[in-house]
Amino acid sequence: MNLAPHPFTLRQLQYVVAVADLLSFRKAAEHCHVSQPALSAQVSQLEDMLGLSLFERDRRRVLPTPAGAAMIASMRRLLVDADALLDASRRAGDPFTGTLRLGVIPTISPYLLPRLTPAFRHRFPKLTTIWTEEKTPVLMARLGAGTLDAAVLALEAELGDVEHEVVARDPFVLATPSGHALAHGRKPVRESELAGESVLLLDEGHCFRTQALAFCSRAEAHEMSFRATSLGTLAQMVAGGAGVTLLPKLAVPTEARRAELALRELAAPAPFRTIALVWRPRSPLADALRQLGRAMHDAALEGDETG
Repeated sequence: MNLAPHPFTLRQLQYVVAVADLLSFRKAAEHCHVSQPALSAQVSQLEDMLGLSLFERDRRRVLPTPAGAAMIASMRRLLVDADALLDASRRAGDPFTGTLRLGVIPTISPYLLPRLTPAFRHRFPKLTTIWTEEKTPVLMARLGAGTLDAAVLALEAELGDVEHEVVARDPFVLATPSGHALAHGRKPVRESELAGESVLLLDEGHCFRTQALAFCSRAEAHEMSFRATSLGTLAQMVAGGAGVTLLPKLAVPTEARRAELALRELAAPAPFRTIALVWRPRSPLADALRQLGRAMHDAALEGDETG
């Protein structure tokens, strides 16, 4: 271990990362609540110490240099670790005191969060949760950057290296207009029965779309050109007779109230998603997040909507 004093400070690293994020020394100074000359001087001092230019500067723009981009990525990791150290110290006595920054994807948030909010208030009265709703790639980027502590996602998506606690297994069901030929029948719908059907799906970027599209392709169903931005829009379009769709069972109680849908289970092996709370490997909050994930699991089971 190097015990010599380091020639840079965490504050200098924060200044550099702010400039890289905002691509402006002026905006970075405002964000960090310092004067622009002070911020610029600290960045220049760090560059002198490193012996390289972190940014290309001209009157119109600021861009990280190739060497600077690699260094800035390392600085981000250092700052994430520093924040984690502070979080760990604050939570040493009670890991559920303070604030947790959590992400959630749009195909889960409106159906699960109403159950989680009262459950968290009851089990963790000193904990404040700040939720961010975004698609999986955005949440994973924020998780990696340290601006989120954890996120509720589907494990079937491309998540990379993460730790997780399973919240629920969420099977898919077929949703059709009430007068559709597939609306009637007591047995689960076989994949072959969807051949030639017009299917409505979500827009690009939703991991639920990827799973639903794979199932419909195997069934030789045809995707329609319209792509919805939410499950609620899908349900309304189907109720209006535009086609059929797949819905995660978690969403069924809410969307069935909003639209007149006929719902049928799918024959085995039916598609499903695995909802989980995920976080960075080696996070100092891992033990607390596992407990939080178990609390989410209990809250999901209370609604008895998922398997």
